[in-house]
Amino acid sequence: MNHNADFHTEPVHRLRADLALALRAAAHFGLSEGVCNHFSVELPDGSGRFLLNPRGLMWQEVQADDVVMVDVQGEVLAGRHPVEPTAMHIHAGVHRVAKHAVVLHTHMPYATALTLTRARALDTALSQNAMRFHGRVAIDPVYNGLALDAREGERIARGMGTSDVAFLANHGVIVCGEQIAHAFDDLYYLERACMAQVIAQSSGIGLAPADAAMAAHVAAQTHGERLQSDLFFEALRRRL
Repeated sequence: MNHNADFHTEPVHRLRADLALALRAAAHFGLSEGVCNHFSVELPDGSGRFLLNPRGLMWQEVQADDVVMVDVQGEVLAGRHPVEPTAMHIHAGVHRVAKHAVVLHTHMPYATALTLTRARALDTALSQNAMRFHGRVAIDPVYNGLALDAREGERIARGMGTSDVAFLANHGVIVCGEQIAHAFDDLYYLERACMAQVIAQSSGIGLAPADAAMAAHVAAQTHGERLQSDLFFEALRRRL
């Protein structure tokens, strides 16, 4: 297989450009953390190869040419940069076991703050933004330190089940999807929902969530409508 040739095809270049845009947009909204955390997207050819941001670059500086192609063993197949080990173990596990095409892993502030609470996650009946995630969230209640082996990535992936959002205890979050634009839109609104919850909790006034039926209704309304997600991503492309 000619990995370098595949890396430079037009479809893969578009994926690299979109992945780089998602990283820069996340940095723009304060969702990045130093040179840590990673976004990845599988190639659509069923080979198991995926694209990943490299080690050592801040998200706001990542361009399409910085993105690397790797296999599930962590070998860099194409690209000019190395990759970070924990990225490989988490992302390879979620791609392979949970079968998600796009995997976004962050330590974004408000979502991560909720992983430090006894609830471990967002209340998906609390705000309108939170309700879009109702029925979509898994909680990993176990923190095992840095994900330095494949078993930990696979454990996290198995715990996700059919969910496309995971709150990892004492760690951060994973947001998955079938397209980069849609996964990024979810990532953005997940942090907004978590921010609203943390601010409301800090008021000291009792919270007033909607009932579960209403939360499920709003989730159905928002999950099937993705034009807004596409428009948001294209607006970010113009801006960034």
